[in-house]
Amino acid sequence: MPKHEPEHTHEHTHTQAHGSTAPREGDEQFWDERYSESTRIWSGNPNEALVREVQHLTPGRALDLGCGEGADAVWLARRGWRVTGTDISKVALGRAAEHATEAGVGDAVEWQRHDFTESFPEGEFDLVSACFLHNYGDFPRARVLRAAAAAVAPGGVLLVVGHAGGPSWDPDRLAGIGFPTPDEVLAQLELAEGAWEVLLAEEHVQALNGPDGRPGTRPDNVVKVRRLR
Repeated sequence: MPKHEPEHTHEHTHTQAHGSTAPREGDEQFWDERYSESTRIWSGNPNEALVREVQHLTPGRALDLGCGEGADAVWLARRGWRVTGTDISKVALGRAAEHATEAGVGDAVEWQRHDFTESFPEGEFDLVSACFLHNYGDFPRARVLRAAAAAVAPGGVLLVVGHAGGPSWDPDRLAGIGFPTPDEVLAQLELAEGAWEVLLAEEHVQALNGPDGRPGTRPDNVVKVRRLR
């Protein structure tokens, strides 16, 4: 099974570590086994793009899609958000709940298990965050992102953060996975004209450490849109 990648400075990403056959995003057994390999897979820090793009928003109800070990959800809860954290892995959700309790925000986060190929959280949210929710096999990423947009309340924000390629020390590492550009993500969302405002759609360079501990980079992108009505 794939091991923890030292370059992952963000809380969670659904990419395979060392090639071979990539899992389907909805492969519960794969993700349970991966999270069971270690007591902590990710850094425990919130995604930098989430912090940058959300820190000035007024707290309300937030939905964290693919929450992993819960760092993003915990960060949001600490800032006053009422959070619903979702993941396909029961192991990840259990660990996330422990981290929220340790941080003193256990009552501010509801944890739900969802295989997005089969179910999606109910309700409307002032923030829906989809960080590094990538395509594998027949995983319907575009459809899931449209469901995410539909869950945004009027005045709320949808944040989609993704990789745009492999890390600097191995640019072809993730060549088997399609990474849509910001414009392609916007097209996939099929946002109703006049009902949304595009706040940000750009690629950026993310600084991170490689497997040997040396500094490196990776191209990522961010799409941030606000629902007007």
